[in-house]
Amino acid sequence: MIEYIKGELTELTPALATVEAAGVGYGLNISLNTYEACQGKKEVRLYVYEAIREDAYVLYGFYHKKEREMFQQLITVSGVGTNTARMMLSGMSVAELCNAISTGNAKLIQSIKGIGKMTAQRIIVDLRDKIVALGIAQEIPAGGTMAAPVNNAVRDEAVAALTMLGFSPAPTQKVVVQILQEQPQLPVEQVVKLALKQIK
Repeated sequence: MIEYIKGELTELTPALATVEAAGVGYGLNISLNTYEACQGKKEVRLYVYEAIREDAYVLYGFYHKKEREMFQQLITVSGVGTNTARMMLSGMSVAELCNAISTGNAKLIQSIKGIGKMTAQRIIVDLRDKIVALGIAQEIPAGGTMAAPVNNAVRDEAVAALTMLGFSPAPTQKVVVQILQEQPQLPVEQVVKLALKQIK
């Protein structure tokens, strides 16, 4: 298994980076995020994902380890292949994608070319807890655990109630999680009341 390839960046396009290491030129499929990170650099280290199929052996390169982790999670979702996952990571940063998944923002995920409603919802359902557990999500510290665990049932119910009242899911979830981290024993109605005072 190839963990990463470090060497001279001999060719760079928005879709492909060629890295020469020990006299071998490796062609790596990349996202726009990695393309931007590689620009202006003579030497790079790209983390590798190997897609080995009967008819092809394809390498994918990622400038950041977190991007590779996100890619590996995305391709576990039914209906999301390597090209779709790369498209998603070209349309959004890892942090933006994590926030969209953790807040259940299917519309934002659907805004990426090739992602339909069902696929967007499947991505949210399948990956919401995984990205938190793996520490991929931006608000999760490097150790991979949250400062204080929250009651997911209470959180989801409170967010759903506030969304029905017309509040946007993303800022609502942030406020609800913050309240539950400070006061984990609160019932749904108290969380909603407190959140109503804090949501801007």
